[in-house]
Amino acid sequence: MPGIVGGLEPGKKRKRKDEVSGNSKKSRTALKAREPDPQEEVLGLEQKILESRTNYNSIHTLLDHIRVGGSAEEKDILAAVALCRVFCRLMAAGNLNKPQDKASNEATIVQWLRERLQDYENRLLRLLKDEDAGRQSTALTLLMRLIKEEATHLNKSEEAIWRHGLFEKLLRTLVEDGVAEDTRVEFVEKYVGEYDEVRYYTFARLADMSSKDPSEPVVQNTLSILSAVETIPEQQDELENFYIGPPSKAKHELYSLTAHKKQAQKAWMALLRHTLTKAQRKSILDLMSHRIAPWFLKPELLLDFLTDSSNIGGSTSLMALSGLFYLMQHKNLDYPQFYQKLYSLLDAQILHSKHRSRFFRLLETFLASTHLPAALVASFIKRLSRLTLYAPPSGIVVVVPWIYNLLKNHPSCTFMIHRNSELDKEEDEGGPERHGDPFRIWESDPMETDAIESSLWEIHMLQTHYHPSVATIAKIISEQFTKQAYNLEDFLDHSYGTMLDAELEKDIKRAPEIEYEIPKKIFMKHEVGSGKEDGLVVKLWSFN
Repeated sequence: MPGIVGGLEPGKKRKRKDEVSGNSKKSRTALKAREPDPQEEVLGLEQKILESRTNYNSIHTLLDHIRVGGSAEEKDILAAVALCRVFCRLMAAGNLNKPQDKASNEATIVQWLRERLQDYENRLLRLLKDEDAGRQSTALTLLMRLIKEEATHLNKSEEAIWRHGLFEKLLRTLVEDGVAEDTRVEFVEKYVGEYDEVRYYTFARLADMSSKDPSEPVVQNTLSILSAVETIPEQQDELENFYIGPPSKAKHELYSLTAHKKQAQKAWMALLRHTLTKAQRKSILDLMSHRIAPWFLKPELLLDFLTDSSNIGGSTSLMALSGLFYLMQHKNLDYPQFYQKLYSLLDAQILHSKHRSRFFRLLETFLASTHLPAALVASFIKRLSRLTLYAPPSGIVVVVPWIYNLLKNHPSCTFMIHRNSELDKEEDEGGPERHGDPFRIWESDPMETDAIESSLWEIHMLQTHYHPSVATIAKIISEQFTKQAYNLEDFLDHSYGTMLDAELEKDIKRAPEIEYEIPKKIFMKHEVGSGKEDGLVVKLWSFN
């Protein structure tokens, strides 16, 4: 074509690469500027919906923005929050209340809105299982807000609100797999622990769910929710904080402390009937005295669980006895085999156990009463004295102060200190002699061990123990009992490491005397011509 050379018209120059690049950057910037802001888009859709019924189809658009799973986007949560405001305002305005004429166009619109509300609720329930903890927390807050608004504006019955409605679906989702533990804790702290009717219906629904579904996730998550409930009302007047509002009836069950405790008792009993793992059983036993037993109107219902747990052995038995002791002390429960069970835990492993500190704390509580029989107290003293002969030093330094305190509280047992260890005693005049220690260590009943007739010769032997700390503390039994009592906490946390550190940190006032010359070399040979003989270690082993 005339006038065009190489694709360019006469008089026009080829654009440089940097000019083209600059133009493309400007176009991208302009394109980015034209992209709608997610927050403005969502707020615009929300405003349209609230302005006119003709824009109700925008509810569908917002629902589509709430995507469960995949990468979290800002628009998802913005749409979820916006829809919550939309439905709350529609409910407050009465737009979701069913009209009397079910065949009218109004009824069709209301039915459509209710279906979209149900779709929204289902998406929030699925959002509760999202991988992102923040999205789970937001979904929980929005669901609880919907429960409150539905109860306030949709004229639903109590049964429909709490037992078969959204609250029941929320609770069922929380006990299933996929929900983070922090979300369950948040639910308890923000709602169950704060509002009386939420706590009441949580107990009621968990009792039904746990009894119908014995699967492992449901049992574990139900335990997680129940064990997080710390608030236990003690008086009727405390039942005054309600999430939705106070019941209209003056004699409603929500005002009854007995009704609240009955629901809690049902929930815990439904859980205890399941086959529990060792960790779950220990978790329950750990909460027994301060979060479980106070709820029970009939504490004797816990006896089977505690008795079965006490037969397991080890730390589980100890924790079960702690629960039994609480019931005996505070609920006037009778359990005659308590001290026999406790005595059976005093075996050769107890002073080597990692639970030793906890055991002695509880043992001190169990034997604190001055009304216990002297024969029973003497059996515990004697049994632990015998076990010190095989115990590590860190265990012995706990036993001796504990025995001191018991002897101080039970003066009738102090005869065991000064009685001769070798008893040559005639039962009758001219009768047979009985030699040795009368203590029957294999007797399972602490009232039948004859420990009160024995002596504490084991503690006397400890006064020559190889460890200086043990030897020193064992001597307190042979001295005058001028000290009122020892604080057991000062001795419970000792170990080989702490006792060694204590010895190394002591100030040496005078260097110890020795009877031989300290060698210059132990593992190496002396120089030839030094005139010193190599040690036995060097002769037997080569360290080259």
